[in-house]
Amino acid sequence: MIAVVDLKISNLASVLQALHRVGAADCEFASPANVERAEAIVLPGVGAFGDGMASLREQDLVGPIKAAAAAGKPVFGICLGMQLLARSSTEFGDHEGLGLVGGAVRRLEPAQRGDRVPNIGWCDVTPARPGVLFPDGAGGCFYHVHSYHFVPEDSRVVAASIRFGGADVAVAIESGNLFGVQFHAEKSQDDGLQVLSNFLRHARARRGGAA
Repeated sequence: MIAVVDLKISNLASVLQALHRVGAADCEFASPANVERAEAIVLPGVGAFGDGMASLREQDLVGPIKAAAAAGKPVFGICLGMQLLARSSTEFGDHEGLGLVGGAVRRLEPAQRGDRVPNIGWCDVTPARPGVLFPDGAGGCFYHVHSYHFVPEDSRVVAASIRFGGADVAVAIESGNLFGVQFHAEKSQDDGLQVLSNFLRHARARRGGAA
């Protein structure tokens, strides 16, 4: 069973449809009771960081998600969900995140003609190396909608990036059993579905005891 977190601030229909298309027919909305028995946790979301964390606290999900992550359960954040894995964010004030991956969420800094905040549209994504989300090291084109981005403390967790403001900006992370993408995989057509499928395959291999 895949536990999908409903932050109550986004429409989950497209995420659930995408998960079903890649073979995750057994999805349930996350609760303190079912997070522990889930084979993986998917944390999607749009909106502000503070609102996302407030929703997790109101649903009593912060502790269960942290415990599941500590136990090695695969966790996959999408857009705001990836940002919530960080220690903190400066979006509309200072906010504490889940703290599962070292790093902070900062506002995008435009530095070149054509840079726009929010960054909305299709961006070419370049993997840092072969991994779970991009096993063959090949990138793709993915749909982004964001004004903030994850700045990791350890560059080795960066799984893929885009060019923005004359610099490489992390848009995918992998840190042990923790994964995240800044782009909307569920809205990124075949490339996005492939990333979701790769994560699901990894989660099921872990459940089955595969390497």
